[in-house]
Amino acid sequence: MTAEMIPMMMWIAWGAVAVITAGLYAYRTSLTRDEEGQIFLDEAFNHEKAAQEQIVYRVNRLQPIVRVCVTLMVVMTVLVIAYYIWNATQQLFG
Repeated sequence: MTAEMIPMMMWIAWGAVAVITAGLYAYRTSLTRDEEGQIFLDEAFNHEKAAQEQIVYRVNRLQPIVRVCVTLMVVMTVLVIAYYIWNATQQLFG
């Protein structure tokens, strides 16, 4: 791997994680679009209560994956910035 390929590969990896994170946010938004903050007191609304519980279950199951992707985005952004700072200092002082 040459030195010119390192930034390109970092940007490709960063872009892939960004696309995955955006897709997860879009999916979570589509799930929560139908969520309602209601309390179902009557037995006649059990089917709606079950649908709301299913939405909450899916969102809660997706949340750790979203956190991991956001953490990866932050780490990769810091690495990209650190690489460019290191590269600039090498060119200026090295």
